[in-house]
Amino acid sequence: MMRFVISGILVLMAAVMGVIAFQWYQMRFATTAYGASFTLVDQKGQPITEAAFRGQPSAVFFGFTHCPEVCPTTLFEMDGWLKQLGDEGKGIRAYFVTVDPERDTAEIMDRYVGNVSNRITGITGEPDKVHEMAKSFGIFWRKVDLEGGDYTMDHTASVLLLDGSGDFFGTIAYEENSDTALAKLKRLAAKG
Repeated sequence: MMRFVISGILVLMAAVMGVIAFQWYQMRFATTAYGASFTLVDQKGQPITEAAFRGQPSAVFFGFTHCPEVCPTTLFEMDGWLKQLGDEGKGIRAYFVTVDPERDTAEIMDRYVGNVSNRITGITGEPDKVHEMAKSFGIFWRKVDLEGGDYTMDHTASVLLLDGSGDFFGTIAYEENSDTALAKLKRLAAKG
């Protein structure tokens, strides 16, 4: 009788360990998209959702059009990287998401982004929806009041890299070495 009890306990323990191992494997190797679902508009006023970040690799930067240095510098660098990659990077999509949707309308985003690159798509929308999207991507932003009633925005200054399934692939830091940034984008393009 004792052998049956011990055998039963061993079988039960093996089953529990098998379930734990299977769940760990699923969590470890499952590809899940980064960030939450969203419905916003692009710089042309057309609806855009998280589906834009699927099917091809993406480089996503959060900023604002009144940004004095970080945003224009990063957008020019992104455009330059994509040009340097040539055919190797033709599948990478680039996005500029505003953290200041109160000022950054689709029309303003279109002029701003259009002056920099035809490879970068601007994204804006209703403030609460934009902020919800930014938060789900782990982006920091904060409105900072200036003298005279104006304001600026503090925000995360890194470019997020997403693979073709929308999963987080890495970042490119502000003012990161150009060779390093290009190497990351080449790895992203190769992964797809």
